Amino acid sequence: MTNAARTPGRLSRRGQGGGPTAYDFRKPIKLSREHIRTLQIAFETYARSCGTLLTTRLRAVSNVTLASIEQLNYDEYVAALNNPTVIAVVVLDPLPGSALMEIATSASMTAIDHMLGGPGGAQPERPLTEVEMPLLRGLLERMLGELRYGFETLVDMSPKLKEIEYNAQFLRAHQPGDACVIASFDMKIGAEETMHTICLPFNTILPVLSRTETVVLSDAERAAKDLAMRNLTAGLSSAPLDVAVRFQPIRMRTDDIVDLRPGDVVPLGHPTSQPLEVTVNETVFAHAVPGNQGARLACLVVPTPKESPKESGRP
Repeated sequence: MTNAARTPGRLSRRGQGGGPTAYDFRKPIKLSREHIRTLQIAFETYARSCGTLLTTRLRAVSNVTLASIEQLNYDEYVAALNNPTVIAVVVLDPLPGSALMEIATSASMTAIDHMLGGPGGAQPERPLTEVEMPLLRGLLERMLGELRYGFETLVDMSPKLKEIEYNAQFLRAHQPGDACVIASFDMKIGAEETMHTICLPFNTILPVLSRTETVVLSDAERAAKDLAMRNLTAGLSSAPLDVAVRFQPIRMRTDDIVDLRPGDVVPLGHPTSQPLEVTVNETVFAHAVPGNQGARLACLVVPTPKESPKESGRP
């Protein structure tokens, strides 16, 4: 089993767990918690489908799991990458800008070895041959298809592979200070365990996350949603609730309460001209006056009285 090496900075960040992390006030984090959660759902969907793709395509047990989502400058991301490594430059049609999909060279060589019928395992790190390059491009294009599937609830995009580079220092996809969203994945292909990252431009993904309506429902889905809403409304409308009609409360001393006997009169502070409160779970929703209906006590719902300036506490 071989592990793709990472820079000490990247390894130390992942090893800290829930400990404190440095915060640069010159680069405030702009992704909200809701944005992170939305990206997490999309990338986890991609990871599951990508793991299934690798297992079936390579005929080796593979697994891809989301490790982290963070916001970095482009130069920070490039500095954390290995050299050499496989970096695919991806066009996110129709979104502006280019994304980067990075896979460790060892994982790429292992995948190619499996596609050619080999056993996998440790592989030499070298440039790909003319025979191996089409195999890698085909695998990356299939992975981009799974990325499209993961983001289809957010945006209808068609990621297309533009070029493959081995040294991130030679790439000029973004300016050094450009903000990027970095998704890191733990990738396992057979016995090979490596890291896999996706770099999305911040200015490209933020408008997508900021949309109020991100899911377009079909007619059948909309009809099912309306039916569920009607059933829920009908169920709530028929649910029984305890309703109370009450006078205004008064305060009494403890010894007066203990000394109460049948026949004692307790004066109430409720004015005779003011209706009673109709409540459910301590919430007043109507007012009523007492009465009777046949042999039973009843109350008549009346308009809610308007508070006088003295009662409302306003001058």
